[in-house]
Amino acid sequence: MIIVLHLFVLFSVERLKVTLRQTQSLFVRLKAKLIVFAYDHGYELTDGEAWRSPEEAKRLAKLGVGIQNSLHIKKLAQDFNLFKDGRFLSSTESHRLLGEYWEKQHKLCRWGGRWKDGNHYEMTEKEWR
Repeated sequence: MIIVLHLFVLFSVERLKVTLRQTQSLFVRLKAKLIVFAYDHGYELTDGEAWRSPEEAKRLAKLGVGIQNSLHIKKLAQDFNLFKDGRFLSSTESHRLLGEYWEKQHKLCRWGGRWKDGNHYEMTEKEWR
């Protein structure tokens, strides 16, 4: 019992030490896995928006097409353009296979398809599940 409690305390303390840069590195590594998964399933990807300035996030939020505190600002979000057989797929449903795969990669991975932004893949800085 004491060993289990000690491990829990160590794990909790280690979680507190994770930096934004470390989270960004994990995000990049998981994006690489997502890209390989997409190509393994016959899709092609091109980059959509990755980094967004705070000013751009604010502007888009005022237009109702984004949020001011977007994770794009922290380099923890990526929009992908999806293609199959050379055809651009723009629907959220087209991204479902990739989105559900993404969510299974880590407890902090979120897919924008849950809020009708299917080409959006992000990693939060705090637990959400």
